[in-house]
Amino acid sequence: MLDIIQIHDIDNVVVALKDLRAGQTFTVNDTMVELKDDVPRGHKIAIKNMAINEHVVKYGYPIGHAVKEILVGEHIHTHNTKTNLDGIQEYQFNQKLQTLSYKNENLTFDGYRRKNGSVGIRNELWIVPTVGCVNGVAERMIKLFEKEVGDISPFENVLVLKHNYGCSQLGDDHENTRKILRDAVLHPNAGGVLVLGLGCENNNLYEFKGSLGEFDEDRVKFLVSQEVSDEIEAGVELLKELYEQAKNDQREPVPLSELKVGLKCGGSDGFSGITANPLLGRFSDFLVAQGGTTVLTEVPEMFGAETILMERAADGEVFEKTVELINDFKEYFIENKQPVYENPSPGNKAGGITTLEDKSLGCTQKAGTSTVIDVLKYGGRLKQKGLNLLSAPGNDLVASSALAAAGCQLVLFTTGRGTPFGAFVPTMKISTNTPIFENKPHWIDFNAGVLLEKDSDIVLREFIDYIIKVASGQLVNNEKNDFREIAIFKKGVTL
Repeated sequence: MLDIIQIHDIDNVVVALKDLRAGQTFTVNDTMVELKDDVPRGHKIAIKNMAINEHVVKYGYPIGHAVKEILVGEHIHTHNTKTNLDGIQEYQFNQKLQTLSYKNENLTFDGYRRKNGSVGIRNELWIVPTVGCVNGVAERMIKLFEKEVGDISPFENVLVLKHNYGCSQLGDDHENTRKILRDAVLHPNAGGVLVLGLGCENNNLYEFKGSLGEFDEDRVKFLVSQEVSDEIEAGVELLKELYEQAKNDQREPVPLSELKVGLKCGGSDGFSGITANPLLGRFSDFLVAQGGTTVLTEVPEMFGAETILMERAADGEVFEKTVELINDFKEYFIENKQPVYENPSPGNKAGGITTLEDKSLGCTQKAGTSTVIDVLKYGGRLKQKGLNLLSAPGNDLVASSALAAAGCQLVLFTTGRGTPFGAFVPTMKISTNTPIFENKPHWIDFNAGVLLEKDSDIVLREFIDYIIKVASGQLVNNEKNDFREIAIFKKGVTL
């Protein structure tokens, strides 16, 4: 394997592919470079001399500026580089659409076709509490239900979408809770849903039911705990009704165009924008070419790369919605008196990410080159096939839950540091480097680190085949470990 990689031919940095020591040499663009510092893998090295305030360029774009003179061979990181980002920007629509190179291959996966035409890749039984006060009640119901029924087939799992909200909330927080829970109730991965209320919460069950719109009354049941003498027994009986409805559910071949996939990264490192995120970008373009849907979120991790997405807006309306998406989140930071551009975490920095631009230019590669067809607000549900943007923060649990709530049956999650969590839909972990894959095989599902040594077309095809298997029922690690959570974005006061 090579020691370094220059990502774009105009970059004035290269990335170390392994730990390198001061005094080692390498050749780039016919020039011999001698390292002046020890450089950890994933970190950047100067291949040109840079004056103070000169741009540091990676991925073909500035990722910040030098705050001191930098010499060829020096380690480039937070000690000598700062972000260029500052304040709220104004944007102009400069459309630059690209033509996809992939063709429709008429591929299928085996999924569950619902009465309304939507498709699930799992057939699970969910209890959705309207308020966190009944989380424990829901867990007791599941234990008794499983004991009395025995074999829960054809349900593949039974779970409670536990959360802490539904009461003592006002304004946007109250609406966000209602929207995310509504979206979960309507999700096609659930073959049956029991909506469980307490009876005195702000998120009143009867008002919540009215927010659902059309739904399959055979597959969604409701219970207010305070209105019955034995809520456990009453709940188990409703779960049995849902079980009877699902007894004949079977997978059937459905076009890949029915697949809706969320794109997320967390614990990113210096390899994220070289291996795993570009792999997701190529898969996103491939799925869009099949008529499918992908969704990019983590708005704060678009800062510094947002104009790339804006240039790919389908039209002026989508451009304006993208501008609103970006600026609303910047205003959110400013209103809370927090720095807008101090995003990279300690783990990101340890992995080689220096500035927010560095992180964002790697992060947005998950969206490939497709046209941005729509922009969704937080809690919004998918309406159009193709590449969509979704408003949500960078937090792994909150963003992944928002992707699932939008209608994604599967979340693809790239990571250079590793993480075990899962949302309430399958959450596939894709490693950016081979060492984390080898160290955490019980967390990581697919190793994109092989892209440093293996043909990218071969890896993409292996990735597509694996995703089809997962969509057809093969479990990913968060499911095997039974790590499933839902997290709701909270912005305001708690009563």
